[in-house]
Amino acid sequence: MNKCTWLMIVCLVLPAMAEAQEIWRPTKDHATAVEQITDEALRAHIRFLADDLLEGRGPGSRGDELTQLYLATQFQSLGFKPVLADGQWSQSVPLVGVTSTPPESVEFRSGDKSLTLKHRDDSMFVAGHPKDVISIRDAELVFVGYGIQAPEYNWDDFKGVDLKGKILVMMNNDPENDPQLFAGRRRLYYGRWDYKYESAARQGAAGAIIIHTTASAGYPYQVIQTSWSGEEFELKDSQASRMDLRGWVTDEAAGRLAMLGGKSLDTLRAAAQSRDFQPVPLGVRMSIELTCKVREQKTANVLGLLPGSDPQLARETVIFMAHHDHLGVAERRDADGDNIYNGAIDNASGTAALLTIARAIAALPTPPRRSIMLAAVGAEEQGLLGSRYLADHPPIHPGYMSAVINIDGINHLGRTHDLNLIGNGKCNLDPIIESVAKWQSRVVTPDYFPDRGYYYRSDQFSLAKVGVPGIYLHGGINVIGKPDGWGKEQLDKWVDKTYHQPSDEYDPSWDLTGAIDDIRLLCHVGLVIASGQETPAWNKGDEFEAARLEAIKNRQ
Repeated sequence: MNKCTWLMIVCLVLPAMAEAQEIWRPTKDHATAVEQITDEALRAHIRFLADDLLEGRGPGSRGDELTQLYLATQFQSLGFKPVLADGQWSQSVPLVGVTSTPPESVEFRSGDKSLTLKHRDDSMFVAGHPKDVISIRDAELVFVGYGIQAPEYNWDDFKGVDLKGKILVMMNNDPENDPQLFAGRRRLYYGRWDYKYESAARQGAAGAIIIHTTASAGYPYQVIQTSWSGEEFELKDSQASRMDLRGWVTDEAAGRLAMLGGKSLDTLRAAAQSRDFQPVPLGVRMSIELTCKVREQKTANVLGLLPGSDPQLARETVIFMAHHDHLGVAERRDADGDNIYNGAIDNASGTAALLTIARAIAALPTPPRRSIMLAAVGAEEQGLLGSRYLADHPPIHPGYMSAVINIDGINHLGRTHDLNLIGNGKCNLDPIIESVAKWQSRVVTPDYFPDRGYYYRSDQFSLAKVGVPGIYLHGGINVIGKPDGWGKEQLDKWVDKTYHQPSDEYDPSWDLTGAIDDIRLLCHVGLVIASGQETPAWNKGDEFEAARLEAIKNRQ
């Protein structure tokens, strides 16, 4: 072999060898254990949790209690231990439930002109306080743009205007025209409806009305109709600022409200894109009275622990999390005569995935170096209440919570080439996810729908606020064997027709092969974190970095 030929071989072989060495592979024990995550096990858990007998797993219901018992006994059967100091499996989450009865229509007036909006068709109004009667008389409507105060962006939609006792009309989402502001198209917490109501309450407003559009919400108006009817919950010990009224109006109804006051909604929206925006009184007033049924209620977070095997690292804990609740039973039946919100995908499937991961980890001959905590949290659909309570009353100091891996929904369309990482670029766990995906011959993609703000819509957000780095994935959309665009089309249909509807039921025809890939990947990722030396961290400058540093500094 001559020298040139040898050099050519070296040039070809060495890069290939380097690439091969870069591919992550699980240990034999981990690979064997993760094979415990099977289609049969996943389906069995979903079938039970999404059955009509559990009546939609609404917080405080009999179905909720049955779900908690099922989870606790499953944890126990797999060898996990109670986390709480009193030896209980369930962390009780005290709630206050409010069932609002708004009028069938609400009249808005401007001088001698009036406009009537119908309940459900045009608007949804609920009480913002747990009181028997909410009464608002002749309150002025003021358009406040996005309702955002963000000093880091030099942005204030209120400009010091006295808004006490007003009804604030605001846009959903956050400004997205400038990539230097609010992360461009990626929605931040400022764009979330819960931030909007909190922001309005801090101004002393009597109420707030958010303008719904499918694009700004990420889901159709029918989700507002289902999610904002029936009993609404808040944490019993909540110290959050409150106001009397929370509401939504359709885009068409908002346009009519603006016209009633002689304004153009499009003109108002255009003005709200600028830092110079000033609140605009609409010249419209409203009165409304709601009667409410108020009761104390409770749900629970079901927690289990597998202690770590390393004396030095066992205090640190990797958390696998999923919410076990859904919307319960509706007062009215749909066109098919169904009034049970089974929540099969959202989130019986994620809870089932949590149980299959627990089964895999329990099969390890030796536990990982760090401890593993399972957290099946309640009342997520009410505003992440269970996970918020867990963050506020942690059985493990947040400084010892290494990472949280949250599962909210699974892929039911089949195997995919891709995997969608929500909140990509926020913490140093991204390379681990990418390595495991590469081993699966898949690619990790950034958030396909950054404008929908998914990172702030599920339970990892609650722990992120106390500093815990979080992983949250969505299934891919490039389904193997299907035409380009087919996966996105199916997911869009699901959001339009099934999300938060009684039709979210278990379907034996689901192809869960892709879900198995995703769940196994998450299990591997968790085991890598739990077995490694490096402490997970937010990337420098991330919005949650300061909370992480503070938590580690103060851990005991």
